[in-house]
Amino acid sequence: MMDIAENLARVKERMEAAARRAGRSPEEVRLVAVSKTVEVERVLQAIQAGVKDFGENYVQEAKKKIETLGQNVSWHFIGHLQTNKAKLAVRLCDLIHSVDRPHLAGELNRAALQQGKVLPVLLQISLSGESTKFGALESEILRMAEEISMMPAITVKGLMTMPPFFENPEDSRPYFIKLRKLGEHLRQQNIPGIIAQELSMGMSNDFEVAIEEGSTLIRVGTAIFGPRVSR
Repeated sequence: MMDIAENLARVKERMEAAARRAGRSPEEVRLVAVSKTVEVERVLQAIQAGVKDFGENYVQEAKKKIETLGQNVSWHFIGHLQTNKAKLAVRLCDLIHSVDRPHLAGELNRAALQQGKVLPVLLQISLSGESTKFGALESEILRMAEEISMMPAITVKGLMTMPPFFENPEDSRPYFIKLRKLGEHLRQQNIPGIIAQELSMGMSNDFEVAIEEGSTLIRVGTAIFGPRVSR
């Protein structure tokens, strides 16, 4: 079995080197360990090795882990979220990366109001044109942000994207540059409730390039836990 602590140490070294290449402080970048399909015992090993943030793709799977491991760490929802799971996601998760439509935001807002909390979210943007990737279109960002700004229990912290998979991480760079520029443009609009400081971009194969281009949240699974078991 792969040593999670050793893998984590290597990932952190690469994160720090990438940040310094870009003239950034390593503290500006948070590591979200993608724990979908990973057994509870191995997630616990990652916690013991110092991981503070975990990303889950399925609400029911997240529920089981959170009920077992508790909420002494932060839980991020990074997968496609169905509206009928919104209430549970609001209860379980500290940050939702994948808000890709106003209707979903509305359901999250209603659930957050009922639960007496303000929910931080990211807007998921599709920049690849791939039909298999979820996300709002670039042309929809401002309209969606303006709609969500009217929802009192939602705070938009930033943007998220998933570029196509490339063997060469450099091929992901244009997508990361575009997301960074979109975030800058969104901030310039000064829409109430839209903070847009966070950029969730970069995974095991390309997170160093993402950090160089301004990522503040990288979603890394394979480089920590090893190849994923099929669901």
